[in-house]
Amino acid sequence: MANVSIKFNGKEFLLSCEDGQEEHLEGLALYLNEKFSNLKNSLGNIGESKLLLITSISVLDEYYETKKKIDLQKGEINKITEKFKELKSLVYNYRDLKEIEISELSKNQDNLKNEIESNRKDYESFVDKTTLELENFIKRNDSDTKIQ
Repeated sequence: MANVSIKFNGKEFLLSCEDGQEEHLEGLALYLNEKFSNLKNSLGNIGESKLLLITSISVLDEYYETKKKIDLQKGEINKITEKFKELKSLVYNYRDLKEIEISELSKNQDNLKNEIESNRKDYESFVDKTTLELENFIKRNDSDTKIQ
């Protein structure tokens, strides 16, 4: 335990605190002394006990107002967190749907490529067959023409 000498309302006090907390205790004491002095100046000489009570209530009021603001902010953060989770879920669902759509489009593209290739082969076969038939027709007609 560490001992800290602080000055409050013009008097010296020796207080104990955990090691490493000396500066924190001095800061709190300084803040409380300023609050006390400001109230003393504004309210006049109303007695030390009453002034200490008013100072304590004033500091507690600040604490509770700050706590209320923090609680409100926590509520807002929780709402934002829930909205974020909803948006995140929507994004993942959208991504999954798009991946399915891309997969289906890719399959359709492959099917179209295969169909085009099959049609190209059929066309080439048809052209080859037609060419052969035309050649045969011409040969037959050429032979018929020579015979006459």
